[in-house]
Amino acid sequence: MNLNSESVKKVLSKYKFRDVAIEELNKVPRVHPDMKVISATYTSSDSLQKDLLKLVGNIAVRYHGCSYNLPILLWLLDSFPFTPPICFLRPTSSMVIREGKHVDSKGRIHLPGLHSWDHPKSSVNGLLAEMIVKFEEEPPLGTKSPAQGDNPNDLLAYVSNLSLDEGGNRLDQEVKVSVIGGGDLGIAAVLSIMAKSCVDKLVLIDIPESSTKGGTVDLEIFSLPKVEVSKDLSASVGSKVVVITANAWSDEQSYLSVVQTNVDMYRSIIPRLAQLSPKAVLLVASQPVDIMTHVAWRQSHLLPTQVIGVGCNLDSERLSHIINISLVANNTGKQAWVIGELSENKVALWGNMGPGTDHLQALTPVSNSTKPLMDRALEMLKGRGQRSWSVGLSIADITHSIVTDKKKIHSVTTLAEGWGGIGSKVFLSLPCILGENGSTRLPGVALGSEDEMKLRESVACQVNLFMQLRL
Repeated sequence: MNLNSESVKKVLSKYKFRDVAIEELNKVPRVHPDMKVISATYTSSDSLQKDLLKLVGNIAVRYHGCSYNLPILLWLLDSFPFTPPICFLRPTSSMVIREGKHVDSKGRIHLPGLHSWDHPKSSVNGLLAEMIVKFEEEPPLGTKSPAQGDNPNDLLAYVSNLSLDEGGNRLDQEVKVSVIGGGDLGIAAVLSIMAKSCVDKLVLIDIPESSTKGGTVDLEIFSLPKVEVSKDLSASVGSKVVVITANAWSDEQSYLSVVQTNVDMYRSIIPRLAQLSPKAVLLVASQPVDIMTHVAWRQSHLLPTQVIGVGCNLDSERLSHIINISLVANNTGKQAWVIGELSENKVALWGNMGPGTDHLQALTPVSNSTKPLMDRALEMLKGRGQRSWSVGLSIADITHSIVTDKKKIHSVTTLAEGWGGIGSKVFLSLPCILGENGSTRLPGVALGSEDEMKLRESVACQVNLFMQLRL
């Protein structure tokens, strides 16, 4: 691969891990000789521009016995290879993007390998191999339909990819969110989401399996615009986000028995919700959120990027507020994240915010010099509870980032396998970029020994509990 052109060398010199990036790039042509690296200007979702490198070329996939070359491009962020590439299809004028599980309407590619990226275990060649496998199962490009002036034989394929409701309207034209559970948290989530004015329709579903009830009658009496109250899961069809606030608490005394009751309730609702809205993001707020997010992922069979929990988003926003308003003069805009499990055993990280690089944020552990400030902030955070209205506001904040494709960073419950050397399939709260296709984890960092021990304890506790549950 030619990395010696002046334009490439100039951009590459600004990469944070230049030598490691060069080593990774030189491996690509051994497997994919068609891929080329060039420099170009990348424009982010918030219209900010940055000079970056990108890999362009074709990957060969086989479908129904024939071989096809799919044009792709991979933007390499300046923290590459410790940050995953941003991947897109490059359709020609005769091609149309077939939106599906791994490709959105803009041609951006979403794969499990991108979500769990962890260099050096993760590599560009490994990512391209995964891409080929997924695209042979579900081709992301097709010939333009007759409505677009091309091959008439592809009309049926075009029509079959449209999602219509019972009235014949396209579901993807409507921003719809469903909230499952009619208790205090469900009502708080509904009111908070509507206050954000980011949805066209919101459905509150009060399921009989849930022990959290009470507010749906009032919503039916004092009807709100755009809000529908239902007891039927089918009312959630075509949702962009499905928020699960329901809990099925029992009179059992043991913690394990209480959690098992929630798992049993999920078994009766999660597969159906995923079937009704296969492209939705499931946002779990049931307790314990780390375990129930894991359960929802397994029972839904959706991508890990599509199943997240509210996690430590509320704590992270509160912590940053405390630091900037109460402890630091002149509100310097410091960003802090709470990670791990939702408990008193908190682990905190700093976020390095460079000018115009919100989506490229780097994480750093708490150092000896910043530990007194962070410890004081965490102590102040302890007095603040998780009330229904405050969690509802957090749910609305997360939902807004998803339905508006905001690409904002939140500390949400996500699959933690591969982050910072975690080898188990557990769900912990980690900083993730949220958009219309779900979550993308930020790269892991090396924690201090005390914080590392806290995180390992959380992993061990989750694994032990999960092994005792009947899924």
